[in-house]
Amino acid sequence: MMMGLLAQQADPAESDALALLPCTVLAAALAMATWWVIRALTTEDLEQEAEWRYDISRINALRKIDSTYRLFQPLIQLMARLNRAAFREQLPEIYREIQAAGLSRFWLPEEYLARGQLLALLMSPAYFFVCLTYMGMAGIVSACVLTVVTAWLIRRSLTRRARQRLVTIKRRLPFFLDLMTLLMDAGASFLESLKQSVKEFEGHAVATEFGRVLTDMNMGKARTEAFDNLRSRLNDEEIGGIVGSIIQSEELGTPLSNIFRTQADILRVKRSQRAETIAGEAGVNMLLPGILVMASAVLIILGPFALNYFMFGWEL
Repeated sequence: MMMGLLAQQADPAESDALALLPCTVLAAALAMATWWVIRALTTEDLEQEAEWRYDISRINALRKIDSTYRLFQPLIQLMARLNRAAFREQLPEIYREIQAAGLSRFWLPEEYLARGQLLALLMSPAYFFVCLTYMGMAGIVSACVLTVVTAWLIRRSLTRRARQRLVTIKRRLPFFLDLMTLLMDAGASFLESLKQSVKEFEGHAVATEFGRVLTDMNMGKARTEAFDNLRSRLNDEEIGGIVGSIIQSEELGTPLSNIFRTQADILRVKRSQRAETIAGEAGVNMLLPGILVMASAVLIILGPFALNYFMFGWEL
């Protein structure tokens, strides 16, 4: 009897200790997470060494422009090594899309891919919580599928962003070429007209790309090499045709102003053709919705009469 009383008196203390333990663990985890975030945000740049100097500068630049990379740099670099082995064939295309999307040139394709995968993993606890709450143990598969789909959507967003930027460049490129033509006809040299055109279109994607061409030439690269780099970065058929004409005129000595005027006219014609194609496809795309709307209208009009017939016959 006495032992039972002692056990009952000791139970509240033990229960309080057991309740205090999860709180202590949670507080410690929050403290470590806070320390990690503060340390990641306040850590100075990595020190330069005799070797891998460019890679250190690249990492420091990425730490400044991307907070996710700054917080999870060791984990992203570890996942990048795995991506380098697992997605070796896809990495060149990812790097081209990074360039076409206008992202920082300091990104490596495997690191950018790892960043998207990490974001998907950070969202996975929410997926597991919701799926396990509403689906039970069967929700584990659904949560894993949602995590994979999230990583795939982040990857596809890069492709979509690159395509949208290419469309933006091609829409403004004829006006850019027209301005260069006017400046060259007025007596300006190619470099002067390119510099002035980039300044006039400052803030637009077309100015950014041709500004990189101007930077390459100022760094000592040949004009053909600088434009060939532009063609490789964007990898678009229309822009590649323009760059090919510029390179060919450089080799043959044809005046660039004539090339720019011709290419601007060709771009406008292609733009009109794309608009006509989209307008022609619009009628076909609207056919099914139109049929559904008409069927719905017929059901709304004839539905009451049909219900009245089936329920009461022709009697009023």
